Amino acid sequence: MSADDVMDAIAKQEWLEAAGDKIQPAIINTFKAGGEAGQKIKNFLHGTWLGHPLHPIITDVPVGSWTAAFVLDAMELAGNKKYKAGADAAIAIGLFGAAGAAVSGMTDWSGTTKKKRAIGLMHGLLNISATAIYATSYYLRKKEGSRTTAIGLAMVGYGITSASAYLGGHLVYAEQVGVDHTAISVEYPKEFVAVLPEAELTENSMKRGQAGEISVLLAKKNGEIFALANTCSHLGGPLCDGDLLDDCSVRCPWHHSVFSLKDGSVIDGPATEPQPKFETRINNGQIEVRLIKNDKQ
Repeated sequence: MSADDVMDAIAKQEWLEAAGDKIQPAIINTFKAGGEAGQKIKNFLHGTWLGHPLHPIITDVPVGSWTAAFVLDAMELAGNKKYKAGADAAIAIGLFGAAGAAVSGMTDWSGTTKKKRAIGLMHGLLNISATAIYATSYYLRKKEGSRTTAIGLAMVGYGITSASAYLGGHLVYAEQVGVDHTAISVEYPKEFVAVLPEAELTENSMKRGQAGEISVLLAKKNGEIFALANTCSHLGGPLCDGDLLDDCSVRCPWHHSVFSLKDGSVIDGPATEPQPKFETRINNGQIEVRLIKNDKQ
């Protein structure tokens, strides 16, 4: 069975779909219930302030700590008892890191759908299982006569952590969760290109234009024309189908990331990367755009 077959099998599990249908709205509604403060916490956990997802940074703590514990435990089993304290400390650090990784990962997961959501939920469940096993191992390490059992549990936990990390890697590299969907190989226009007749863009409206192979969002607000990359940096949603907001921003229709039309910056996550911003001008009745210097590409 290939890796793709495994991922497809996970995605087809009805119990994962049913669980996701209950858990995901609960997470989203919890942040909504917090109002402005809830949105700020959500943005922090996504990593909008960092310009990069927060979750993969935190995951290095438990994975790295538990890898160190695995090595130190193996050395202890080989007869080097002096590494006991180091292994125990590494497991404790990993448990703290796992809590942070779980909260940030759960927040990112709330902005996924379909296959991504199923694989992400399995990834999370494996991590929860591994964390519970490591917590039990840590407890047993403090009890007389339970050392070997504790080490055995930690090694089982490490195997589960490794499987979960594989799923996490698949979500990033194959399913493209957490990557910038505006960072594509196609060249963004560096010279002015006509994308839409000016007459087709009315006040307080948005339209989709095309600059070569680049889909462009055009919006007119307070008499000013703005242009951003139309593909949302989060998971590729079409911004032109979203909402034009009163504060001169646009909300993605898929997962409700909000971007400033003035500079493309992220106002609200789950997006962490800004939208490429275009300079605009009117020439012979046509709206023309070109990428602002020092932006993407």
